[in-house]
Amino acid sequence: MPTTRSYRDACGIARALDVVGERWALLVVRELLLAPQRFSELRHALPHVSSNLLADRLRELEHNGVVRRGQAPAADPRAYELTERGRALEPILLALGDWGMAAPQPPPPASLSATSVLIFLQGAARPDPAAPPLDCRLELDDRVWTVRLAAGRAHVHPGATTTADVLLRTDPTTLSTLLTDPTTLPAACAAGTATVVGDPATVSRLLHAIPPPA
Repeated sequence: MPTTRSYRDACGIARALDVVGERWALLVVRELLLAPQRFSELRHALPHVSSNLLADRLRELEHNGVVRRGQAPAADPRAYELTERGRALEPILLALGDWGMAAPQPPPPASLSATSVLIFLQGAARPDPAAPPLDCRLELDDRVWTVRLAAGRAHVHPGATTTADVLLRTDPTTLSTLLTDPTTLPAACAAGTATVVGDPATVSRLLHAIPPPA
């Protein structure tokens, strides 16, 4: 059942937590930052939440004006998307993610969604601003994304581009490893956890856009 619990605290922080402080709520918002998703896609991205609890969180977020069903002319009416109010949570979530990088890793089995890795890629990439633009078709969990490197930034968009320079097909965990250590690309290709169609050096350029840790 959706919750109606409140901190009964007039502080803006407490009032915000009344809206998005329930378990899984902010992770639902995270999953919608890059693209709308259907219930089944959210369930796949958040494998440790039950269907009933996910449905409750979506109803609460919809009731509070954070998410809505697709309303654009070409939108999937079965997909959930962020409202303008929900989109305003993006810098808060990104800052929370930066803060959480110093926290311990969760015990196994731990999940890692495609959206999580792509948010990291988009925020952490620092490609050479003088280099020509690069478009990579990225296939993750049966979904297609376009990653564009241009003007010193990485931009992630749902869907394919007709001008992709290279294709990389992999899973979120492998992509996370590749972004951490690009030298593991040949081993991942040999093991079948990554497939490159095109020049591997082009994929290497994408992976090396993430500065090494200090």
